[in-house]
Amino acid sequence: MGRHFFAMLHRMRYINRWGLMRNTQSENITEHSLEVAVIAHALAEIRQANHASGQIPVDPARVALLAIFHDASEILTGDLPTPVKYYNPAIQEAYKKVEATASEQLLKLVPETLQDAYRALLLPDRSDPATDEAMRLVKAADRISALIKCIDEEKAGNREFRRARDTIEASIHAIDLPEVLQFMEQELPSFWQSLDELSNSALP
Repeated sequence: MGRHFFAMLHRMRYINRWGLMRNTQSENITEHSLEVAVIAHALAEIRQANHASGQIPVDPARVALLAIFHDASEILTGDLPTPVKYYNPAIQEAYKKVEATASEQLLKLVPETLQDAYRALLLPDRSDPATDEAMRLVKAADRISALIKCIDEEKAGNREFRRARDTIEASIHAIDLPEVLQFMEQELPSFWQSLDELSNSALP
């Protein structure tokens, strides 16, 4: 008999984000998790290449894996809108407990021989400095992904995300990580460009 874990992960595609906002294009947590993984991996690679001195080493592959699973608990909880999730410290702390309980429930669906491997992804040990540092990059990538969503909506003429964009951008700049600032300065401007502009810049 199957343990259902991977079938449950498949259902991440049915959990839509930005529930309180008018969207020109919906975004589910499968799509979001892939984008966060790509960005988090890039941040880890940028750290290794340009900002390793004085920082805790991180494994880019490990960072990407943590990013893939960072919202898996939302299969059971749904996506709680940010204004609600962070309304006050009490709600924020209570929701962390809900997320942890949901992750424990998902772990019960994992085959026993894989439990340890997936526990490390669904409930990462933040007391470990390397894991905590990897999760800092995942959090930064999560915010950058949210900012890109705001950019996409604004490019489509949707003013609904303008205030969210300003708030998210400010929170990203407040993160004291040089690799994050480098990504923002060097990579983010391209997301404002059209396909023609991106294609022309790639031509010889």
